[in-house]
Formats: sequence, structure tokens, C-alpha cells
Amino acid sequence: MSDADLSSAELEALRQENRKLRKINAALIDRVERSSDMAGNAFSMFETAISLEAMVRERTMQLEDALAKLAEANADLAAAHATADAARMRLRDAIDSINEGFVLFDAEDRLVLYNEAYLGFWPEIAGEIHEGMAFEEIAKLAAAHHRPVGQDRWVSDRLARHSVAEGGQVQALSDGRWVQINELRTSEGGIVGIYTDITEVKAEDARDRARELAERNIVLQTTLDNLSEGVCLFDAEGRVAAWNEALQRLLELPEDWAQEWGSHDALIDWCRDRLGMADNRCLDWGADRSELVEAGDRRFELRSNAMARGGQVIGFTDVTDMLRAQAALRETAETLERRVTERTAELEAEVTERREIEAQLREAKIVAEKANLSKTSFLAAASHDLLQPLNAARLFVAALGDRRLALPTRALVNQTSTALDSVEDLLEALLEISRLDAGAIQPEIGDFRLDRVLDTLRTEFAPMARSSGLTLAMESLTAVDGPVWVRSDIRLLRRILQNFLSNALRYTQRGSVRVSCVETAQAIRISVTDSGPGIAPDKQQLIFEEFRRLDTPGSRGAGGKGLGLAIVRRASDMLRHEVTLESAPGQGATFSITVPRGEAVMEEGEGGGPQRSDRSMRGLSVLVVDNERAIQTGMSTLLGGWGCAVTTAAGFDEAVGQFADGQAPDVILVDYHLDEGETGDSVIERLHRHFGRPVPSVMISADRGEELKAKLDGWGIPLLNKPVKPAQLRALLRTMLK
Repeated sequence: MSDADLSSAELEALRQENRKLRKINAALIDRVERSSDMAGNAFSMFETAISLEAMVRERTMQLEDALAKLAEANADLAAAHATADAARMRLRDAIDSINEGFVLFDAEDRLVLYNEAYLGFWPEIAGEIHEGMAFEEIAKLAAAHHRPVGQDRWVSDRLARHSVAEGGQVQALSDGRWVQINELRTSEGGIVGIYTDITEVKAEDARDRARELAERNIVLQTTLDNLSEGVCLFDAEGRVAAWNEALQRLLELPEDWAQEWGSHDALIDWCRDRLGMADNRCLDWGADRSELVEAGDRRFELRSNAMARGGQVIGFTDVTDMLRAQAALRETAETLERRVTERTAELEAEVTERREIEAQLREAKIVAEKANLSKTSFLAAASHDLLQPLNAARLFVAALGDRRLALPTRALVNQTSTALDSVEDLLEALLEISRLDAGAIQPEIGDFRLDRVLDTLRTEFAPMARSSGLTLAMESLTAVDGPVWVRSDIRLLRRILQNFLSNALRYTQRGSVRVSCVETAQAIRISVTDSGPGIAPDKQQLIFEEFRRLDTPGSRGAGGKGLGLAIVRRASDMLRHEVTLESAPGQGATFSITVPRGEAVMEEGEGGGPQRSDRSMRGLSVLVVDNERAIQTGMSTLLGGWGCAVTTAAGFDEAVGQFADGQAPDVILVDYHLDEGETGDSVIERLHRHFGRPVPSVMISADRGEELKAKLDGWGIPLLNKPVKPAQLRALLRTMLK
């Protein structure tokens, strides 16, 4: 129901209510009068009349208010209708003023709006087009008048393009005009179309193509004239279409030969009869071959090629002088051959030496290319974007570990922290190996306990083994004088063993995976043995190459890139640890690495000394500047659990707005890479100027480059690499507060 209909209904209801009130008033007055006649009490009648008059007056005022509101609503409705009509007229004037044809269809594909320019594209059917008409009816009507080739197919193709409405298309009209149609779907599901006459553009394009073709013909003729070879081109009817001056010169043709007798048959007669050319049927129409022919005391190389669309191309090259030169060269060559034979014996030794050098160079090139590809792969696999969420996860887990938790929950938190440690070590190992390829760093060799490395691996891989229905056994060494110490890079060694275990669990379907250690005089041999399908001897060296995988049936995690054992080979070469493989098809596999023995060292916390400082950080004001909200939340949770007052910001402008004049934090933690090219070092410098004094600051970054580290060392700013280790952060803060 429209606004006008609703107002009429309300007015009629008010009128009925007014009539009812009048009837009630008349009845009440009549009753009063009859009561007055019966009782004869004049005062009672007067009092009743006054009461009734007040009631009638109140109802009358309510009716008048309702009528006033109704009149106001009618006025607003009339104004709205006037505004809508004006807007509709302005829209109609706007689309009629544009040169392009405009048409609008609703969601049911019925014509809603169009202008005169649109009808100008269909003058024959302009009188039959009207609003509410379906697009399909218009398309069929246009096809019926223009009668394009394949009328039904034209209609179906036009309907299909119209239903997609995702761009422009070009169509030719029956009167020779060209129109470009651009159709787009509206937000309400309808379609708006713009029709543009591009006939002039098409005509100009045709003229451009004609000019281009003429220019190409000129270039072709110029090219032919600059050839030393005589060339002639015949069309499908055998008439000469193009030739060059070299043809006339070589065949001694008259100047007007093309005008007088320029045909294929005439050229054959001239060559065979006048020149005595023995062409071996190479000049015949349709021939497609090359021949060396004689013409008196001259020799010609004759090439005849049939064109795909009819026609023939024939080329003549005078090779008389060349053949004479070849004969002279052959004679010279025979003389030189004897000298070459003598010289060959002298050069054989030199050639052999050069071949050896070339083989060495090729091998060095292959090694360099492999190293470069590996470096690129490693750098792409571990980047700042991978370390950001890992850093946030570590902060949340560390904050959760500081709270009071039930023992099962705390165990899960510890396992999560251990898994994060493994992921962090994995990423760091990838980055370190890629930098080792570039010669930027060297492995950090140190002495450490082997049992702790194996315990970490047991915690990491035990859940994976249980979920696969496998038994994971760790057989570590037990020395009489204490734990077994080895000397290596702990991160690279753990990465090697992780790859051994990961491959064993992936390719073993049933049975067990066993880690064992065997003592030798100067080293410890660590082996990972599985009961998997085994590896054929011809594949045992290939699997240590990059991107090499053995996708055996039923193997788990076959989506890896085959980098695991390539990393093992590279890391072991850097560490100079021997890696061996013992396997046979159907008998499982044993991967081993031999690690030198190490010397026992005093660990932190041993000897009765405390492992950490007892100084409290409660009330410490810390400003965290990081563009990742997850990192901000993790830092706030972690530092808040230590009793710190944490303020977070995404950059310098947000940071300075967190502190009133004269206030400053006790410590600033800043991420190096911020938004819009802002860097942590510039933020620290600007914050120091804003606060009017230097504030202890810590830089946090996933960039492990030596350049950044050297720059921060020069400024005296400590650097923490992502993912941030909570214990390392806590120790650094305590050191800075002393």
C-alpha cells in the first residue's frame, strides 16, 4: 500500500470515530435531559452537562490534532513525489544528453530505461521497443530485421554474452556501421549497457592497414632489389607479381619482359630455349625443390617453391665463380690436408689437456649453479613472514606457561613450547645453511650433551609415531662417569637427526623406528633405523640431491619438496661429519652420522649457584612498537605476567601519543621492519629526541644479516632475533635494569 492510500484510510477511520463521538454525545445529552425530566434536579443536570462538554471538547481536540498530522503527512508525501518526479526527469535528461546509446534492464532482464541514441542503432525496430520488454524479445526482433548469417546462432550468442555482462564486445550492423557494446551488471542484479558507434574508428583502422600493406610492399620490393639472387614471384594464375633487377641481369631479360610476356610459361621458354638451361623439370609449375643446373658455360643454383595458396617463387643464383673458387679451394685443401695431418699429432696432446680443463670447468659450474639454486630455495623458504606468526605463538605460549595451570595442561604447554623450539630451530637452520652457501657465517662448534638432544627429539616425534601406529625407541649411551658429550653445532646436528626421523616415520607403514648410539674410540655414531620399504642401491645417492623424493605407495607426507636429505648432505659436509646409508629393498634403511666426542663443561645453574636473578620487574614501564597486532598482544600478555606495565604502538606517531609531556617508558622494545618503510632504528632515534633523553632500547628483528648487527653494535643497541625466546628477553631486561 502506498503512502497516499495509507493516509486516505487513516482519514476515513478518523471520520468514523468522529461520527461515533457525535452519536455518543447526542445520546448522553438525551439521557441527561430525560433524567432531568424524571428527577427534576436542575443542579444535577447542569453538572452532568459540564462533564460531558469537557469530554466532548477533549475528544474534539484529539481529532483536530490527528487531522493536522494527517495534513502534514500528506504534504510531505506530495513533496516526496515531486522530488522523485524531478529526479526521474533529471535522469531522463541526463541519459538523453549523452552521445552513446544507454539502456537499463532490471533483475528480470526487462527494459527499464533507454535514450534516443539507443534507438538510433535500431531504426527499423525503434517503434516496437518499449519499456517492460524483455531483452530476448529485442534480440530476436533485431535478428528478424537484420537477418544475420546463422540467425539463431547469432541470437543465442548475443543472449549468452548479455547474461555474462562482463565487458565489451564489437558487432557489425546491417547498414555497415560498427557498434561497441559494454554491459555491466548493477548491484540490484540488473544490466546497464552503453552502445558506442565506432564506425569511423573501424574505417581509420582499415586505412591504417592498407597504408601498412603498401609500406610492406615497398619494403619487400626494396629488399628484393638489394638481393644478389634473382627472384621472381608468380600468382595463382601464373602471372608475374614481383621480381628484382638481379633477375633481369642474371637471365639477360629485356627491360619490358614483365609487360610484354611476363608469365611463368614465358620465363620457362626463355630459360630453356634462349639460355639452354637444363633445369631437370625444376622450373615446372608446382615444383618444390632445389637443383644445381647448367646454362652454357654458366652454373646456376635454382630453387623453386610452391606457395600454399597457389603461386610459385623461383630463385636464380649464379654460382659459376663460386664453383671455380671451390675447385681452387679443394686443390689448396689437399695441400693443406697434408700439413694438417702433420700438425694434428702436435695438437692432440694440447686438445687432451684442454678437454680435461673444460671438464673441470663444467663440473665447477654445475656445483656453483646447484649452490645458487639451493641458496635461493632456502632464502625463500624462511622469511620474515614465517617468523612473525612463530614469534607471536612463542610469546603466547611463554605467557601461558607463567600462569598457574593444572598438570595435564602444563604438560601440553611444555610440549607446545618444545614443538615451537623445533620449528624455530628448523627455520634458523635453513637460514644459516643458505648463509653458509654465501660464505657469510661458519658453523658454531661447541660441546654439548647428546642425551638432551635425543630427549628433545623424543618429545617432538613421539606423538607423530603414536598417531602412525609405530614404535619409537631411543637407545642413548650411558657412561660411567656421567652424560656423553659430543662436539658439533647443536642446531645443525639436531636438524640432521630431525630429517632422519622425519623420513623414517614418513616412509614406514608398520613396525618401528629406532635411534641408537655406538661408541668408537674418538666419536659417537648415531643411527636411525626403520622397518620401511628400503632404498634400491641405484637410488641411494640420488636421494641426497635437492628436490629428489622417493614417493613409495602409502608414504606419509609425500608433499615435501625433497630438501631434507639435501640439507643433511650440506650440513654434514660443513660439519665434516660422515653420513652413511645402509639399505636394501624390503629390508628398511639405516641413516647414520658420526660425531666427534666432546669435553664436559660447566653448565649454567650447576655448582649450587642460582640459575636466574631474583630481581623483580614489577611496575617496569615497557613500550612495545610492532606493526603486527598479534605480536603486540603476545608481548603484552608475556610482559604483563612478569608484572610490567605495557604500552603498545604500531609506529612512532602512535607511540608518542601514549605518553603525556614529561613522561617516558623505562624500556623500549622495537621491531625493525614496520609499516610504510619505517624502521626500528629511526623510531628509537626519534623517540629519544621526543622524550628528551635516551631510553634503554632493544631491537627485535627476523633479519639475521651481519650488516644490521654491526649497525646496532655501533649504536650500543642489543638485538634479539625472532622468534624471541622469553628467557633470553627476561635476562636482557634484568641486565639492562642493573
